[in-house]
Amino acid sequence: MKVYTKTGDKGTTSLVGGKRVPKNHPRVEAYGDIDELISYIGVVISDISYPQEMEILKKIQENLMVISAHFASDGSFKRLTELPASEIGFLESEIDRMTGEMPPQTAFILPGAPRESSECHVARTVCRRAERHALAIIDTLHEEAKEENAPETQIERGIRYLNRLSDYLFTLGRYFCHKSGVDETFWLP
Repeated sequence: MKVYTKTGDKGTTSLVGGKRVPKNHPRVEAYGDIDELISYIGVVISDISYPQEMEILKKIQENLMVISAHFASDGSFKRLTELPASEIGFLESEIDRMTGEMPPQTAFILPGAPRESSECHVARTVCRRAERHALAIIDTLHEEAKEENAPETQIERGIRYLNRLSDYLFTLGRYFCHKSGVDETFWLP
């Protein structure tokens, strides 16, 4: 199989399901950010020596692939794996666990040493961008999916996951400072 297809040479790409859209379509922007985030989490994994966190980050990469598939779908492909809501709760429990082991945050944090801490902060900012771009997908959904009492869609759950994931990555960056004995750098206006 060739890596190049030449089908995108005119600035379009196919969504899951076959619909062609411009490469700057909100769905493409959002899943492109998630692709970048998955890659950057891979950088974090390659630089850490904490087995528990490595396994969690690998699971997060898998969850992001599920979310990315939903962001990339035109809605006609119905056999996509769903992200369980429990994955959001898992991130919250990990945030609580790490926070319980660290001194309280007293000011804004400037990313710095150790390297894996700064990498978490970069991943966090990519995650926030993915979340912002994913919000534009909501605007393209059908009105019936936006009803007041409609069940949460996988797009909406993906956005919630990204929101919590950015909090997790922030906390993980702090946690790596704590575990390595490096003092955090605070910004005090």
